[in-house]
Order: sequence, then structure tokens, then C-alpha cells
Amino acid sequence: MSTFDWSDKSVLVTGGAGFLGRVVVQKLRARGATRIHVPRRASCDLTRESHVERLLAECRPDVVLHLAAEVGGIGANRANPGRYFFANMAMGLHLIEASRRRGVEKFVQVGTICAYPKHTPVPFREDALWDGYPEETNAPYGVAKKALLVMLQAYRQQYGANGIYLLPVNLYGPGDNFDPNTSHVIPALIRKVEDARRSGSDEIVVWGSGRASREFLYVDDCAEGIVLAAERYESPEPVNLGTGSEISIQELVTTICEACEWHGRIVWALEKPDGQPRRCLDTTRARESFGFEAKVALRDGLRRTVDWWRAQCAAPASR
Repeated sequence: MSTFDWSDKSVLVTGGAGFLGRVVVQKLRARGATRIHVPRRASCDLTRESHVERLLAECRPDVVLHLAAEVGGIGANRANPGRYFFANMAMGLHLIEASRRRGVEKFVQVGTICAYPKHTPVPFREDALWDGYPEETNAPYGVAKKALLVMLQAYRQQYGANGIYLLPVNLYGPGDNFDPNTSHVIPALIRKVEDARRSGSDEIVVWGSGRASREFLYVDDCAEGIVLAAERYESPEPVNLGTGSEISIQELVTTICEACEWHGRIVWALEKPDGQPRRCLDTTRARESFGFEAKVALRDGLRRTVDWWRAQCAAPASR
């Protein structure tokens, strides 16, 4: 059991109003944190140095959990490579430097599985992070995030700054982004299947061949991993957060169709990209270093996510 005392800490959670951030904030409150600061984009643009400086001057954080990101699925990454590189690089750059100057006790950077090379041997081990170039459709985003690992390690070496770097696998769960233009694979598929079910359509079209594999981590599990790492992990080496098991996109689509109780035909758009061929993590370091293991099985998490989305769709009618 950790002896870390959140009750006397000022905690800055960037992205704390988002899908993952909201759950992280809930877990911090449950552990006794009372001074939690969640910047909002309308008044604080983290890509601007002056805004970051003002933010840290106002909240004087002891711990920074940097979850904020600009990101989307394959389509969004292909449409916004420049924006995604700049925004993610700039946010991390300004926050790490400002935290260093203000003597922040600990900086937790949430990275991305997209930083791994395209053909990383499965299961992905953290030591393979630099063994090649990321998959092309999300490389700008992945490279920007990976550069922040280098920055944290360099700041530890030169300034003694205490920064750690986490690599969560693909997330999903209630509260996810279901926008068809920017959503990731699970919410995109749930929305597509649910739309077909409600409209009575007997066919959906899914990008790629279905042969690629992915690993998925339920949002509550990921939030627990982040908070545990903040409490217990002190090493400069990156750490995977995941379940350690993979599923093909074809099997995932079938599982989602079952969860949605839709029995139509799946058409594969073979001209569309599959993205990275396989994703599955070695989660040994997280388990051994700070005791993190995922608890929510994929089928259970998908059922909860489908139920949440159906409730969102029904809410306007009920009002």
C-alpha cells in the first residue's frame, strides 16, 4: 500500500475534464486530494507559453499529471498531421519547462502507444521504443509524444527533475469521444453498429481488412495505473499500461455487434488503411514496479460502454 499523501498536494491535471482525465480526478479525490486544478481550453491554451506560465503561477502545483492531447483515429491523424505534431509537442514542451523552473515535485507525462515502431515485435517491450519509425498515419503524433520522453530524461539528468513517462494502450469506456470524425476504433464502431441497429440497416462498412490486432484498456483501469505510477514510480524509463492481450479488429467488430445485438453484414473497405499491424503490450514493468494490473475484461467493458452510449442517445428524447 502506498504511503503517498495526496491531501497536502496541489495537483494540476491537464485534460482533467476529458474522457480519461475525469476518471483520474475522481480517483485523486477518493485518495484525499482536495486541491486539484483542471485548466479549460477556453481560458488556457496549453500550446502558448504565456498561458502555461500563468497557469502554474496560479495553482502552484506539487504534482503535474499531463493528460491533455490533440488526437483522433486514423482518419483524423491523416487529416491533421501538422496540427497534431505542433499541439502535442508544444503543450508538453511548455509544461515540462515551466514545471522545472517552478520546482514541481513530480511530472507525469502520459504518452501514446503510437510512439512504438510500426513493426514492433509483439508483445511490445519498452526497450523497443526506439527500434524503428512509427506507423505512418499517426507518426507525427507519436513522434511528438516520444520527444517528451527524451525531454524528461534529459531534465532528470541535467536538473534532477522528477519526471515519469507512461505508455497507455488504446483506451475505451463510458464518456469516450463518439464523434465520427475524430473518434478511435471502439467508439467509432459502437456508434456505427448502433446507428445501423436503430435505422434497421442490414449492413455496415468498416475500414481496412480486419486482420490488424489491437489491445484495449478500460478507462478506469488506465486512470488507476496513472495514479499508482504517480504514487510509486520514480524511474526515468517509460512504462506500458495495458492488459497484455490483443484482439483482431475482425473479432472486435463481431464482439461489438454481439454487445449491440445487431446481426447484419460487415463489409470491409480494403482500400482503407489498417494502421499498425499489431498492438499488444508487455505489462511486466508496470506490475513489478508499482503493482498495476488491469481488472476489467474487454467484453464487460464493451457492454458498459454500449449501455452508456445508448443512454446518451436516449437522453434528449427523455427530456
